[in-house]
Amino acid sequence: MLRVWFGDRDSVIYNTSVYFKNRYEDSWLIDEFAKTVIKDIDRSEVLDAHTIKSPVLGQIPPDKLSGGVKALILMKNEPGKIFNASNCGDNCAKWILKLGEERNFTIALYHIMDFGKKEFNIRILNDRKLVVHNMKEFLNAADKYLKGAKVQ
Repeated sequence: MLRVWFGDRDSVIYNTSVYFKNRYEDSWLIDEFAKTVIKDIDRSEVLDAHTIKSPVLGQIPPDKLSGGVKALILMKNEPGKIFNASNCGDNCAKWILKLGEERNFTIALYHIMDFGKKEFNIRILNDRKLVVHNMKEFLNAADKYLKGAKVQ
């Protein structure tokens, strides 16, 4: 299940781009999940573990992928870590939900992410008993816990 923490929390990796640049492994980029996310979010194609073909930038190294794609790849490959999902746009939300359907992992949010109109299950860790199932419930939780939250 996807778990969300609103606001500051110890051990959150805030700068996913720097973390990705120094930690990613070649195998992460040739994984089907990464290829699909890179195609969907960045409209780019993985040529090999070191080269991405971007329609805008030409051939680029993996560290030049968008912040959202890098965060998603990290979430997939380092599920024990807590990443700042506010580095992601709303176009990453469906992929975050998909990862949450596959296993338990936690993200930190400093804004309201749009998870869409479909039903979902997200545990709000600011109140461990709270599980939200739609955007209305998610908005209520975000409103409660983001008020006065320090934004990074």
